[in-house]
Amino acid sequence: MKSISINKTILSGWVLACAVLFTACTDSFEKWNIDPNAATEEDMTHDNLNTGAYLTQMERGIFIVGENLGGRYQEVQALEGDLFASYLATITTWGYTTYHNDHYSLYSDWYDKPFNDAYTNVMQPWKSICEKTDEGSPARALATIIKVFGMHRVTDMYGPIPYKSFGSSVQAVYDSQKDVYYQFFNELDNAISVLTSYAENNSSAYMADYDNVYAGNVSKWIKFANTLRLRLAMRISNVDEAKARQEAAAAINHSFGLMASADDDAALHQSSTLTFRHPLWEIGQSFNDERMSATMECYLKGYNDPRIKAYFLPTENNGDYKGARNGMSRPNKDNYKGVTSAPNFTQGSDMHWMYAAEAYFLLAEAQLRWGLGDMTAQKCYETGIATSFASAGVSGASYIRDNTSLPQPSFTDAYRRSTTDVSGMLSNLTIAWNEDASNDEKMERIMIQKWIALYPDGQEAWSEMRRTGYPGWVRIQSMQTSEVSQNEMISRLKFPTTEYSNNSDNTKAAVTLLGGDDKAGTRLWWDVKR
Repeated sequence: MKSISINKTILSGWVLACAVLFTACTDSFEKWNIDPNAATEEDMTHDNLNTGAYLTQMERGIFIVGENLGGRYQEVQALEGDLFASYLATITTWGYTTYHNDHYSLYSDWYDKPFNDAYTNVMQPWKSICEKTDEGSPARALATIIKVFGMHRVTDMYGPIPYKSFGSSVQAVYDSQKDVYYQFFNELDNAISVLTSYAENNSSAYMADYDNVYAGNVSKWIKFANTLRLRLAMRISNVDEAKARQEAAAAINHSFGLMASADDDAALHQSSTLTFRHPLWEIGQSFNDERMSATMECYLKGYNDPRIKAYFLPTENNGDYKGARNGMSRPNKDNYKGVTSAPNFTQGSDMHWMYAAEAYFLLAEAQLRWGLGDMTAQKCYETGIATSFASAGVSGASYIRDNTSLPQPSFTDAYRRSTTDVSGMLSNLTIAWNEDASNDEKMERIMIQKWIALYPDGQEAWSEMRRTGYPGWVRIQSMQTSEVSQNEMISRLKFPTTEYSNNSDNTKAAVTLLGGDDKAGTRLWWDVKR
């Protein structure tokens, strides 16, 4: 992270805006939230710019990108889900906090950000699009899909959130997570219906000049929305099975289907009209703050996984691939940056949203649970791995038949040279499908490979680890909180301190919806299996 001063400046801007965050959109608020270099209000009356600029803003706000915004992305994603999923580990000690998220001791200046940024960068521009369109508008449908994609990440961090009544009052009422999820399904159903009608009657791209993900390809947006619907259906499968199965079937059986190949991968693409420095390049290679985790090393090296070269860079000092233990006490960056592996991104890499491989792992689970789909669970599992390889640009057809390799049973600290037996912490299964295994073992095998394929989206991986309990992970070295039980995974972020200041009564009421104290160890509505 470059410095805390930049982030304090951004936070001050948020404090200024928070008083009007949930009110109807005013001219001033729109000016604060639309790039002043992009268009004036008068300009926006031409060529769909009155909705297109907001759509572009939403796309850039899912995973924060922009000029010198690597630190902001770090606070919203890399220091939250990426750590909790054991994708990355910090090798830095920040001067302003001794213990932080990597020790499960949540740092308020960080855990406020995902909530606040989502309402500014996703919810508010969505509302502006709704004010300029009707319910049958494809522009509104696209914006709603993006909104659900962005906001499901927020509810999966915090639990209850303000959602259904957004914009109706200055102080927003929170919805239970169940109600939020049911609203997601309703919104996706309506949006998919609108876009399906459009795609069946139009072959041309829609708002291509403003869509940096699929360049206006409506068919791909429908596949993405169906896959998102299936993701959310499986998320609630342990707590609301009937609803989960209903929504899963609707997604799987839709005429346009799910994401099917690497060509369907969703990513925010760099272009002549949208350029940014990839934040994981900044965090990993410019800031040198975060590195491959010990958990990732143990799985990728133990399985001889060719994706390791696509995911991470060899170490500067030794040319090998090495991780760092999550939760180290006061690590010295200079000791670790040359002997651990940085994330493998260039400044100009695209920002990936969702890989098509995920659809096959979701299908494998739906087949295993309910017999949905026309492929066997094994075929889905193996196709998911092959599709992940295609997205990563690696080969290795024999990988899926490997019935001997296991995760690396020990981890050696690259600087201290101390070795820890981690075999009891990890999922000790081979790669090859075993049709004679129990459904629990099959599920664990699916989730190991899904976890590897989801990289670098640690937020989604963390959600799936909480939901299923798989795969096992290398426990953090130094837990510095009493809010999470020893050897357990952190369950959530606490409600933002800004909400307690600006929306106090509703935030306190949200704790009753949470069903437990507002602390890191309280499990979310769908987190019932671990």
